[in-house]
Amino acid sequence: MSPKKEKYYILSLGCAKNLVDSNAMGQLLQKAGFQPTDNPRNAKYLIVNTCGFIEESRIESAESIAHLVRTKKPHQELIAAGCMTQRYQNKMNNMVPGIDAMFGTRRWMDIVEVIKQSNKENQTRPYLHFPFSETMGKDEREANAFALQGKSSYLKIADGCRRQCAFCAIPMIKGSIVSRPMESILNDAIILQEHGVQEINLIAQDITDYKFDQNNKNGLVELLQNILKVIPSVPWIRLLYTFPGYVSDELINLMAQSEQIVNYLDMPLQHADQAVLRSMQRPSDMDWVRSTIEKMRHLMPDLALRTTFIVGYPTETEKAFSTLLEFVKEMQFDHVGAFTYSFEEGTPAEKLGDPIPSDVKAERLELLMQLQAEINFKKNRSLIGKKLNLLIEGRDLDNNIIIGRTFRDAPEIDGLVIVNGQTESDGLLPVTITGASTYDLYATPS
Repeated sequence: MSPKKEKYYILSLGCAKNLVDSNAMGQLLQKAGFQPTDNPRNAKYLIVNTCGFIEESRIESAESIAHLVRTKKPHQELIAAGCMTQRYQNKMNNMVPGIDAMFGTRRWMDIVEVIKQSNKENQTRPYLHFPFSETMGKDEREANAFALQGKSSYLKIADGCRRQCAFCAIPMIKGSIVSRPMESILNDAIILQEHGVQEINLIAQDITDYKFDQNNKNGLVELLQNILKVIPSVPWIRLLYTFPGYVSDELINLMAQSEQIVNYLDMPLQHADQAVLRSMQRPSDMDWVRSTIEKMRHLMPDLALRTTFIVGYPTETEKAFSTLLEFVKEMQFDHVGAFTYSFEEGTPAEKLGDPIPSDVKAERLELLMQLQAEINFKKNRSLIGKKLNLLIEGRDLDNNIIIGRTFRDAPEIDGLVIVNGQTESDGLLPVTITGASTYDLYATPS
């Protein structure tokens, strides 16, 4: 059968980085003559790009694969890719029987070859494709490393991670950092500008590490300077996933001076107690954190700062958790994501076990998020009466409503703005904030 008559379906699970890889696989499949479909029943090839970061994501990946195994027709082939297969390549078939082929996150660019090999007569099932390789950046097969979502896009600048955070399995899964060539990133940015994109979100495991693998400690700033030159008509450039201690003065100054780089920063801190942070093998200089945040807020008074915390880490005492709560009260973050500790085999923290009961973890998570909800509501209330630009993400014509985001909110993880009224505008819409809830805002067109 000719590939032109064969369709594929891709289910992308997990983070935005996975979504970019799924999009790139789709590009390569279409170049080879395959056709996409949103309906798995119509596809010859069912591709699941899995997430294997924590237990919750692994359960979702396994259940998604198992569902497709149960429902797939005899002529369909099920292919599992991504983080979970990379991590558990020798166990996947026992965990979720019925997969026809598997390959990992480091070789997503081999999707066409995997399909060809899995179709060979008398091929052992599942067909396994896990050659030793660095991750993305050096063998992209001319696929674009972005994922469009309306007028917004994710743009991947690197993959892998050299950090050795004790709780994290990413280095095992993806290897050390590999930065994409700057020329490839700039070309992708230009294409996005030509598509009329209003927002580009730069992503990697750690964007502040860009070009570190090439002995360039100022790579992110250089990249941003070049991006600003080639895409002057993209109004919002957002920085996601920065590493504490690597948010340099040069980066802060560039953010403050640029109208395109939005005053928003995602800097996962993971905790605030120094002993816990040392056990996590994370930066523990809280004086640096405080002074850097003070510096950013001085230069960018409207800065929206997001961070992430883990509660219930094995060495987190009640006192340490109280330190975290007091820190959150003190710093008044604009957005906080929090998770209970997930025990991960093979990580440096494995030797610590998982001594904190799940109900204690859940209680601490609830207390932290209750505190942050109060902070969120206070901050949102302070925005009433202000005029902000809105990136439109949806329209409800029947109820005369527009849904969108301001620069203060990253896609998928932060709040929304609900606007009474309609407009034919396809760009940023000026609005006046008229009301606030804990996480969302209400507005009218200005």
